[in-house]
Amino acid sequence: MNSHSRFSRLPRLFLTTACFLYAPLGDTEILTVDGPLPEPPIVHNARFFEELVRLQTGNDASINSAGKIVVRPHYKLGRNFSQGLADSKAGETVGVNDETGKTVRQPTYDLVDDFAEGLAAVATGGKVGFIDKTGKIVIPLQYDSALRFSQGLAAVQIDDKWGFIDKTGKMVIPPQYNDADLFSEGLAPVLVGGRWGFIGKTGKFVSSPRYDYANQFSDGLARVRVGGKWGFIAKTGKMVILPKYDFVFKNSEGLVAFNAADKCGFIDTTGNVVIQPQYDDCSEFHEELAAVETGDKVGFIDKAGKMVIPPHYKLCSNFSQGLAAVKTGQKWGFLDKTGKMVIPPQYDFCGEFHEGLAAAKSGQKWGFLDKNGKLVIWPQYEAAHDFHEGSAAVQIGGKWGFVNKTGKLVVPAE
Repeated sequence: MNSHSRFSRLPRLFLTTACFLYAPLGDTEILTVDGPLPEPPIVHNARFFEELVRLQTGNDASINSAGKIVVRPHYKLGRNFSQGLADSKAGETVGVNDETGKTVRQPTYDLVDDFAEGLAAVATGGKVGFIDKTGKIVIPLQYDSALRFSQGLAAVQIDDKWGFIDKTGKMVIPPQYNDADLFSEGLAPVLVGGRWGFIGKTGKFVSSPRYDYANQFSDGLARVRVGGKWGFIAKTGKMVILPKYDFVFKNSEGLVAFNAADKCGFIDTTGNVVIQPQYDDCSEFHEELAAVETGDKVGFIDKAGKMVIPPHYKLCSNFSQGLAAVKTGQKWGFLDKTGKMVIPPQYDFCGEFHEGLAAAKSGQKWGFLDKNGKLVIWPQYEAAHDFHEGSAAVQIGGKWGFVNKTGKLVVPAE
């Protein structure tokens, strides 16, 4: 699936992503995950879209399971560094800071997105353009919406049509589509007349619009939905895995999780079933293991389908850096891949390990612990994100800043 965070409903599994951490969810069924969804959203910069709609309409918004905008309460989020820069909010406008906390662009914009391929989408007054890392506007704020750059092109919306621009702002594929996604492996999904197809970088259709829904290509395959069922096509448009599944995940470590008759199993990239559908729910494989739910409890299987960690837990995360967060009773701890509890359950909530540290909540405050279970940054924040590129976003007094791995505030919360 795609890189952005999305909301889904899973009975027991809790799968965190790097983008959204961590309004504590407890046992709620609304989780931030990378699937499964009846219709996965196509928006890759979801937060940018949410806030853009709020600016344009005066309403808070979200992306629903069909990829459409729906109104919901607005989340106040800090941002991870992207290509050395991160946005910072002052009042009701947004600027850009570097990793030392130095402001390289004064708060000017209502909204900014992450940098991608050296450029970031910015919005003011409901219009979107692009800046470079010096803060210079390189593509004027003239679009109604935009996706980030991918493979040299960005999808932009003018009125109710989408086209693609290059990094000079030249419109290389004129606005003509009802919707569009990012380019991946040379192709991009686009919507025309209620059907999805795939175009190349000239705008020519490589696979004509005939799918109910389509996602980006990954390792030569793209998920498509036909007649309410999901399968996979190759870049030629040939259906290599017939659409017969209620839902499919993306290819992860050579296996694809699928749902059929309310059960979850796994196929390989040729469509052969390697693990029969038998689980109430499942995640993708991460570090050779996948979380599965059976009998209202969660455990982990290997790629042969062997239950290597028995289902004893209420909730869990994916394995990351050799450890997985699990909830037992009312507390969270961490397992290794043998199932040994290496960090005893003692926290009210935990994230995944990134760059050797994991966010952990104790009482009403968040801090960070290392893989030995030592709190290296004492719980003191109202909320916290994962570490990326040496920094983590933290919330203090309702404002967001960034700390380094010693807990030093390298970008003030202001």
